[in-house]
Amino acid sequence: MRFVFHPDAEEEFNKAIDYYEELQNGLSARFANEVYLTIQRILSFPKAWSILEDDIRRCLCNKFPFGIIYYQQDQTIVILAVMELHQDPNYWKSRV
Repeated sequence: MRFVFHPDAEEEFNKAIDYYEELQNGLSARFANEVYLTIQRILSFPKAWSILEDDIRRCLCNKFPFGIIYYQQDQTIVILAVMELHQDPNYWKSRV
């Protein structure tokens, strides 16, 4: 199985990396690593995480207040959002 980012999800992921690097040198690497570990959990168990609606699910990151919003299409995980948990929980819906 593989994964792809929706272009907007990739952009918000990169913005979050930049934000964490501004906070503390090296924190961005820890954040990016945690996101990729979360994606690996999704790839291993794509149906294990909470359903938000239809076939769209959310898996929470450890150590950082983010969730990965995704769905499975054949053998691909499509990441719709790398969502900071303190924002509007429905902002990603236009990406479907």
